[in-house]
Amino acid sequence: AGAYPRPCIAEMGGKNAVVVSRHADLERAATGIVRSAFGLQGQKCSAASRLFVEREVADDLVARLVGLTRAIRIGDPTIKENWMGPVINTAAYARYAKCIDNLAEHGEIVAGGEQLTQGDLAKGYYCAPTIGIAPFAYRLWREEKFIPLVLVGAVDSLDEAIDRANDSHYGLTAGFYGAKDEVAKFLDRIKAGVT
Repeated sequence: AGAYPRPCIAEMGGKNAVVVSRHADLERAATGIVRSAFGLQGQKCSAASRLFVEREVADDLVARLVGLTRAIRIGDPTIKENWMGPVINTAAYARYAKCIDNLAEHGEIVAGGEQLTQGDLAKGYYCAPTIGIAPFAYRLWREEKFIPLVLVGAVDSLDEAIDRANDSHYGLTAGFYGAKDEVAKFLDRIKAGVT
């Protein structure tokens, strides 16, 4: 109501993409993607939730992602050995279950895909970190859910990967793994605030 506008920073969500070219160090890429997608249970505004990888290395990358994801220790986050804790509340827990059921119907779950209720995990809203594969027309490529879920899509070129990464209403963050001479192209074309 004053004479001048007040500055405001409003973080409005993200459907953050990672692009992986066929020239990437796949071990490094897999480690970074898992940390980004599942750190803080995927409940951070900068969490990776969409992965576009060139087809010729897609299977190898997915295998590495699955191995790292299955090795994640889940439990009470006050215990140092546990890397993932529970999701924030019953709404997130229910949203996870709904997304997993829907993904199983419209795509493929390659790791995770279950609420964890055994032993002490029954005392919280624990969800397995999940990797899925689905057609690009599938709605979860575009909808932010704020849960430990990342979709992987194989593409035919770096150009296609960047185009698909840019096909989103969100543009908070984006990441890239590839050759040094590909970085400038990625930075020039990607539509994201933080790269």
